[in-house]
Amino acid sequence: MLNLERLRTLDALARHGSVGGAADGLHVTTSAVSQQMSKLEREVGQQLLAKNGRGVRLTDAGRLLADHAARILSQVELAQSDLEAQRGQVVGELRLAAFPTAARGLFPVALAALRTGHPGLRVRSRELEPEDGVAGVQRGDIDLAVVLDWYNRPLPLTEGLVKASLLDDPADVAMPEDHRLADRTEVDLEDFADDEWIAWEEGEFCHEWLLFTLRGKGIEPVIAHRAEEHHTQLALVAAGLGVCVAPRLGRGPVPAGVRTVPMRHRVTRHVYAVWRADADRRPSIRAVADALRTAGAAYG
Repeated sequence: MLNLERLRTLDALARHGSVGGAADGLHVTTSAVSQQMSKLEREVGQQLLAKNGRGVRLTDAGRLLADHAARILSQVELAQSDLEAQRGQVVGELRLAAFPTAARGLFPVALAALRTGHPGLRVRSRELEPEDGVAGVQRGDIDLAVVLDWYNRPLPLTEGLVKASLLDDPADVAMPEDHRLADRTEVDLEDFADDEWIAWEEGEFCHEWLLFTLRGKGIEPVIAHRAEEHHTQLALVAAGLGVCVAPRLGRGPVPAGVRTVPMRHRVTRHVYAVWRADADRRPSIRAVADALRTAGAAYG
């Protein structure tokens, strides 16, 4: 009889491509992964892993069983989802992720409301950038991820995911208070063609959006500084080191010396939740999405 937890370990190895990655995804030690795989090999009577340099790779038998494991685990998740739906109770554990400003802007209110309204639900939350959140949901490491599209740049999603809108998050331009445009009531991105920009880290979805948008307007931006956190970006703006796009979600009080001005042509991030289709009937998924949507009503 195949052991479900050992199949889960094999599935994690196939998805992550390494013992270390599987251990991180399963929140166990690398030793625990190796032990589970050794037991599974004894159960099936075949070698499932082979050495590959300093790492390991799946054998033909390992890949075959991993394909079956993915389907078995999906069916188990469907069964759990149906049982939860049949009970109609919001209980159990849910693994939640969001990009940093959404975590800061939504999690405190939403998670406090869930603790009060659904004491039988345990939510484990973490910060992940949108692409990592989607990948985590696809792998099964995350149950629900809060991600975003920019108004003119959608985040790629694969089949098998369900999405639900949470809020539209307007963005302003943040500039030093002595900037030549600081007294305007509205601005356009084109107004800052000659300014230095403070942007996200290279390769991040929001950084790529900024380059895509400015270049679409005929502007080759000068990126003077990069920072992942909006609070860091705003601190650099306060020091007079450039301008940045400043979404309102999770922004908090603006530092002294910074002026934020709305854009004439509204620029928004569409914030939404994604989860796997085979978990769609779980009441806990719906409860968490509703709590996040209620928390997001403060923005816009």
